[in-house]
Amino acid sequence: MDEARDIVMVSFPFAAGVALAQFCPFPLFHISLAISAILLLLALGDKLRGRIWHGVVFFALGALCGAAGGGVGMTGDAGVFRRALERTDAIIRSIPFPHGSTNELLRALLTGQRDGLSRETVAAFRSAGASHILALSGLHLGIIYLLVSKLLSLLGNGRIASIIRSILIVAASAFFAFMTGAAPSTVRALLFITINELMRYSPGRRKSPLAVWCLALMIQLLISPWVIRSVGFQLSYLAMLGIFLVFPWLDGFYPKTGRGPHPVKWIWSSMALSLSCQLFTAPLVWLHFRTFPKYFLLTNLLALPLTSLLMFAAVPLLLLTFAGLSPSWLIWLTDTLALVLEKCLFIIAALN
Repeated sequence: MDEARDIVMVSFPFAAGVALAQFCPFPLFHISLAISAILLLLALGDKLRGRIWHGVVFFALGALCGAAGGGVGMTGDAGVFRRALERTDAIIRSIPFPHGSTNELLRALLTGQRDGLSRETVAAFRSAGASHILALSGLHLGIIYLLVSKLLSLLGNGRIASIIRSILIVAASAFFAFMTGAAPSTVRALLFITINELMRYSPGRRKSPLAVWCLALMIQLLISPWVIRSVGFQLSYLAMLGIFLVFPWLDGFYPKTGRGPHPVKWIWSSMALSLSCQLFTAPLVWLHFRTFPKYFLLTNLLALPLTSLLMFAAVPLLLLTFAGLSPSWLIWLTDTLALVLEKCLFIIAALN
């Protein structure tokens, strides 16, 4: 039995059932409870066989889950995370950047606090199609994950070191997600990271990106069925679906040849990634906001690498400042990257 295909075959009906219950104007709890009970009894009695019937069963279970209520939250001990957020915010504010706008941009990128950003900056990000950079999402947690993974690679590659590294990576990712409010897209990224780390210790099992996507979707909807109403949740999963389904195909049009750096290949891969996301998310963005970023390719080609570099510089600076150290060269580098990012987006916004 293909486990990856089975996960895919039951997750979509389950999600459809949750969506039906959440968006249906009529109460479905008792109906879905009765249907789920009947189908489960038939399945246990070996009366329902085949993937189609399995899909029907999970559709009914999804409707039951969605109709049962709001689900449990994913905020943990709010006091601990609130204090950590306040402390992080205070440290960012205390860093003596030459330009005050850098402090506010880092507050948005690392804590989700956007109240200090000027209206012009917010408008420029929105007009350039880079609003997702200011809103904490899976993108930010993904960068944190890469940074933590690089730092923890110093532990070595032994099995014990590998297990410790995975535990620390998941713990750090979870702490960041909960500290910043556990936004739906951030929780999605946390589930992806956790599942991927767990799969490292399943030898012989082929890792399927689509199976990881489906498993994370089911887990998140089980925990919080109401989240399917969130536009951020919808856009996050659609963007990742585009990356998993379309990006490998587009990226293959320009295969990498030989060794060494390939700037043209990197540019093509970045464009392919952006196109893959936009193909799946653009209809939903238009449906909700009636907008479409005309220069999204240029924005993502410039803004995403700059955002990654900025966060790779800012996080170590934050940790060093917490330890009582503030290297002037790292402050200068972080400030410069922030200014370049803002300048690029202001220029792109002016093209509209």
